[in-house]
Amino acid sequence: MKKIEAIIKPFKLDEVKEALHEVGVTGITVTEAKGFGRQKGHTELYRGAEYVVDFLPKVKLEVIVTADMAERVIEAIAGAAQTGRIGDGKIFVSPIETAVRIRTGERDADAV
Repeated sequence: MKKIEAIIKPFKLDEVKEALHEVGVTGITVTEAKGFGRQKGHTELYRGAEYVVDFLPKVKLEVIVTADMAERVIEAIAGAAQTGRIGDGKIFVSPIETAVRIRTGERDADAV
């Protein structure tokens, strides 16, 4: 099993969710996040004063899938989240040793 974490722009969430549904992902966890990478934030003007916004709003998605599904999920996220502009985000993949569904006690692939 693999854990796929993606940091994306918030306005791309619905497109990514739909793309994941199309490749057979049945559940995702979404967290609101803030951060920056190469774009290093931006400056804004508020009531005549200029200030720097270091941390930009992002969305973090977490999906656990079987190893054979991982590449399709990565392609679906990357395709749906891409705008071609700086700050599109990142995708991270980690191995998952065990998963347990608390309600039923099912383990690993059955729990996902």
